[in-house]
Amino acid sequence: MAYDKFTVLKSTAVPLPIENVDTDQIIPARFLKATEREGFGENLFRDWRYNPDGSPKEHFVLNNPRYQGQILVGGKNFGSGSSREHAAWAIYDYGFRCVVSSFFADIFRNNCLNIGVLPVQVSAGFLENIFQAIEADPGAVLEVDLPNQRITLTDSGLSESFEINGYKKQNMLNGFDDIDYLLNMKAEIETFATRLPH
Repeated sequence: MAYDKFTVLKSTAVPLPIENVDTDQIIPARFLKATEREGFGENLFRDWRYNPDGSPKEHFVLNNPRYQGQILVGGKNFGSGSSREHAAWAIYDYGFRCVVSSFFADIFRNNCLNIGVLPVQVSAGFLENIFQAIEADPGAVLEVDLPNQRITLTDSGLSESFEINGYKKQNMLNGFDDIDYLLNMKAEIETFATRLPH
């Protein structure tokens, strides 16, 4: 399933300065009943966003209209816990295209890259700079430049580079998942196959 190409994203951000956010907090297990990627966003951080009666929790950041945007900024060790793909699906379906943290769980990072959510790992110091900028101004804009692998606070110009696997980078730039990548190479694969001994 292809997704939108990711090149340069300029957006305000939603701050979630909590460490060790695990996948069960991102999308509780009771909502893992569907196999399609749609519909998970409404239950993103369900138990943090809503009371048992379904009313919104006033103090949770996703319920605060001051904070908007396509970038989620999380604390250290974001996406730990079980390997459920649905956590990445929920983040994408809610509308986030990028998650920033000082450390990601490996499986969660790969699940994000497979569906078009860019996990940007920054230093602890730069992460703190981001949180401080958003606290001072919820309208603070981040620029995430995938071709040049840089993230910048546009008001101050503070910037830092980030790493990404070259194969995953090219897939994100083209809007490909792993199947799309192979389909895009179909002609080359067929040509190669004709040269194989029968």
